[in-house]
Amino acid sequence: MRSISVVIPNYNGKHLFEKYFEHNLNILKTLGTNVQIIVIDDASTDDSVAYLQQKYGNQITLIQKEINSGFSNTCNLGIKEAKNELIFLLNTDVTLEIGYFEKLYKYFEKDDTFGVMGRIIGMDDDLIREAARSPKIMGRKIKSSDFFRLEDRESFTPTFYLSGAIALMDTSKLKAINGFNEMFNPYYGEDQELSIRAWRLGWKCYYEHNAICRHEVSASTKTHNHKRAIKKIHFRNRYYVHFLHLYGMDLALWHIQILLCDVLLSLFTFQFYKVEAYMDFLRNRKALQIKKNSFKRQMKRYHSEIGIIDVIRNIRIMLKYKHVIKL
Repeated sequence: MRSISVVIPNYNGKHLFEKYFEHNLNILKTLGTNVQIIVIDDASTDDSVAYLQQKYGNQITLIQKEINSGFSNTCNLGIKEAKNELIFLLNTDVTLEIGYFEKLYKYFEKDDTFGVMGRIIGMDDDLIREAARSPKIMGRKIKSSDFFRLEDRESFTPTFYLSGAIALMDTSKLKAINGFNEMFNPYYGEDQELSIRAWRLGWKCYYEHNAICRHEVSASTKTHNHKRAIKKIHFRNRYYVHFLHLYGMDLALWHIQILLCDVLLSLFTFQFYKVEAYMDFLRNRKALQIKKNSFKRQMKRYHSEIGIIDVIRNIRIMLKYKHVIKL
């Protein structure tokens, strides 16, 4: 059984640690392998740090940030500190069910596995919040399908991206890919973009329907910002993903589609957050291009020429002739 480093980002989550951490800690203690628990505090203003130091000081590695910067940077600090074979990203608002990890280990018997995630259901119900998704393209917009699973429970189910709330990933691959793109701070879309990079390097992301966890919906972001700001960040980061992974004519056609379907339409419907999101994207194009060029060099080192359209095609091939059940 492989060793695990658990990376837990925290921002003002004392109340969540009080509710859920002890349960997850007990699950981790039963694994029979070396478990390193890393909590990274993103400059919380509540008593999170004092609470963790007092109650779990000798059981965790606690990293304290002086400036609040968001999910990607916070997780990356934990990833750098991780020393074990696998890294498990765990949100503070999640509880794991017994046997979660035992159902995931088999995926890492494959050399090209980047990571795997389980099924996320509600804290107080069994409604599915996250499961496998396949990619699709509409015009030049890249989107994700509805949740699904394969009828054959023994088949390995590919997923377009891994949820940052409960993903188990190969440490060496995650460090090689340089973790999350910190331009996506404070949150939204960073786990999708990370998974796209993994697919483009020839690695695979999987979903295990029988591994289950529960999630307190929106608990980690609902107090962080008002709805308009959240929508703006959501669309800005979607634009980032497309710019980073589309090239040539595909990128040009995407720009036209966004200007017509998002920017102009939003002006007529008074959804100005889309215009603001697009302007933010334009302001950050130079920095995005640097990231894009850096990943292009990394692809050359890995002798990969896989583009985002190839990723979509490859996942479709993996699902071909499989009985897909929508959830």
